[in-house]
Amino acid sequence: MSITVKNISKSYGKVQALQDVSFEVKEGEIFGLIGPDGAGKTTLFRILTTLLLADTGEATVDNKDVVKDYLEIRNHVGYMPGRFSLYQDLSVEENLDFFATIFGTTIEANYELIKDIYVQIEPFKKRRAGDLSGGMKQKLALSCALIHKPKVLFLDEPTTGVDPVSRKEFWEMLKRLQQKGITILVSTPYMDEAALCDRIALMQDGKILEIDTPENIANRFPTKLYNVSSDNTYKLIQDLKAYQHQHSVFPFGEWVHYADTRTDFNPIDLQDYLEEKKHTNIEIEITQPTIEDTFMELSS
Repeated sequence: MSITVKNISKSYGKVQALQDVSFEVKEGEIFGLIGPDGAGKTTLFRILTTLLLADTGEATVDNKDVVKDYLEIRNHVGYMPGRFSLYQDLSVEENLDFFATIFGTTIEANYELIKDIYVQIEPFKKRRAGDLSGGMKQKLALSCALIHKPKVLFLDEPTTGVDPVSRKEFWEMLKRLQQKGITILVSTPYMDEAALCDRIALMQDGKILEIDTPENIANRFPTKLYNVSSDNTYKLIQDLKAYQHQHSVFPFGEWVHYADTRTDFNPIDLQDYLEEKKHTNIEIEITQPTIEDTFMELSS
């Protein structure tokens, strides 16, 4: 295994950031930690990259203990934190050269590894990092995390605040890096990105709720799911929540996702109820559960 985490717990005073977390990441796998702010993702990343000590439990990265072998781990992992943390007053080229020097290498030595990414920002190599766009900063940060040819790459919410086109390009780059044999542990609050991982762990309040492939997790939703809409979405949500047979009600884009407690549920019954509540242009159709639906089910 490339990463092993066994019964890791961490607290900050009275706040329990991680509670008995355990999972494994296979070599060459893209493994996603999925959860909202405060789920414990960043704390876990800091423990695995040897920046923070856990209260209890143990973990290994590239078969090395995160406490005993912390110096060796730092030479073999790349870490891209959630916030842009490079030197804003240095140019693109100066930042990359600085990080290469720290690890005793050069841009030229590992250029092939970062070429697909760096070629997009190389025309701006003399520009200060602080003057780059969000997508360009992201590519520079990833280049700096890769310049020493790490075996494991840690990416903490790398696409937060980045435009959709840059997000898509970023994940295409990750797929190419995976083909080079790099293990990637990535955290994200975006459920569409979760579907791009080989396996994911759903996190909430410092706990692992479920670990499996994205497809299997989506299929674990316990009942049939329906898209429901009407002319008044806010009133629709309130009335669905008040319906005596509702199992769950969540807004989902232009629809409301509705699940019923009855095994013999007939959508006509729901249609009649909503008409009694004076809803108009009612639409009810069956739909496939998503990772987000399962996450909401597990965390509710």
